[in-house]
Amino acid sequence: MNTLRKIAVVVAMLATLTACAQDNAPKREFRGAWLHIIGQGQYAKMTTQETQDYLRDQLNKLQEAGVNAVIWQVRPQADAAYISDLEPWSRWLTGEAGKAPDPLWDPLQFMIDECHSRGMELHAWINPYRVTSSEKDEPAPGHIYYKHPEWFLKYADGKIYFDPALPESRDFINLVVRDMITRYDVDAIHMDDYFYPYPVKGAEFPDTASFAKYGAGWGDKSDWRRHNVDMLIEQLHNTIQSTKPWVRFGISPFGIWRNKKNDRNGSETNGLECYDALYADCPKWTAMGWVDYMTPQLYWELEHKAASGLVLSYWWNEHANGRHMYYGQSVRNVMDHRDIPDTLNPTQLNHKIELMRELPNVHGVTWWPGYEVTKNYKGVLDSLQNNQMSTKALCPAVTWIDNVPPEAVRNLRFYKLKTENVLSWDAPVTTDPMQEAVRFVVYAFREDVPIDIDNPRAIIRVTNQTSITLPKLIPPQHKMAPPKTTVYVVTALDRCNNESEACEPVTVRF
Repeated sequence: MNTLRKIAVVVAMLATLTACAQDNAPKREFRGAWLHIIGQGQYAKMTTQETQDYLRDQLNKLQEAGVNAVIWQVRPQADAAYISDLEPWSRWLTGEAGKAPDPLWDPLQFMIDECHSRGMELHAWINPYRVTSSEKDEPAPGHIYYKHPEWFLKYADGKIYFDPALPESRDFINLVVRDMITRYDVDAIHMDDYFYPYPVKGAEFPDTASFAKYGAGWGDKSDWRRHNVDMLIEQLHNTIQSTKPWVRFGISPFGIWRNKKNDRNGSETNGLECYDALYADCPKWTAMGWVDYMTPQLYWELEHKAASGLVLSYWWNEHANGRHMYYGQSVRNVMDHRDIPDTLNPTQLNHKIELMRELPNVHGVTWWPGYEVTKNYKGVLDSLQNNQMSTKALCPAVTWIDNVPPEAVRNLRFYKLKTENVLSWDAPVTTDPMQEAVRFVVYAFREDVPIDIDNPRAIIRVTNQTSITLPKLIPPQHKMAPPKTTVYVVTALDRCNNESEACEPVTVRF
């Protein structure tokens, strides 16, 4: 095949894939991105203004890529990327553990405000047990570690951890979560894959004394450790539900639960198991209703020999247990591997997104890390923005918490001002926080097209405000000029993403 013909084949194939991705893009889809601070040295080098500008730029680029939920790390190692009386400031923000930003600002509140103003959710990401991140790392002065050293254990990796067996450990972690969700309007609490530490070969986790004290009736220490983690997850669920029942609780586990060779219910894989190595029985947590969503870390290529992304996609789909499932994808892995079967498509991006959308129990994707999306690694941002996620999407409704939609917005109106055109409306009034309208969805239709709010292509904005400035009008003679008449409607979203009926439309003639 000559070069020109090869190019023609590639162009035709990519055009077909792009059209498929755009046609299949749903109106409801979780599109998340993890933004971690641990291991990120840039924040300690920035002034407050530089950090805020940097984070705004990250959010703007993620929004361009279609992201509608940001998972922001606020407690990487029993510290705080927010104002807290319980734990010290994180060294990953200022370069020194316990040192507050100067001038003082609150990164969590800043991210909540910035995300919500863009119509995006903010999930507060915590690590439950880890206290230090290396052997040389030390907790900040005043840390709870110094007040209650008996709550902590040091493992062979040199790191300090809360002892998961202790009721005091669970109670303190719950206290931190209760304090956070009481003071901040977060949409969810999120935990990743770090429960009991990743095992060091030949080294037992040093909890023999705890097992002797609390392990009565448990013949198997592994079962007992899993029970300890179960108790934390259940207690956190109860804490969240009793404090702010609309706040979701999500877990991002290691991608393999168990291998089929060790459990007939496991996956056809051959790798580390979160059930046996980290003592995390993740499917149990959704089955028990303790967790609202899972984001398994499916960071392997589709054809990986030991941990096939294809095999694991199907396995997790079958173990959603009626809760939301958002697949965690590594940006570099997705973009570095050619599609399968043998194809000229240079990445697995489209394949993985299409697979996710075809599986009935999968509701979205989360990108690891979000920084690779904003860097446009191998064109990932361009592709998402122009192809796979070119239309806006609303996060899925969490109907097991609440399935009652808010009332419709009222009094939609249009103002044509000298320098801009404004669409404005009144939010529905309620005293029930569960039914409060926290976001609004603006739809635009040609006058000759029926109003259909199920069509994601009609969404022009998701906002937490009750007005928007419409895009500047294109001169009528321009070949890309919109119709002279546009029909707008607005809906309301509550805290669980239930959507109201459309309001009475307003017709605007330019």
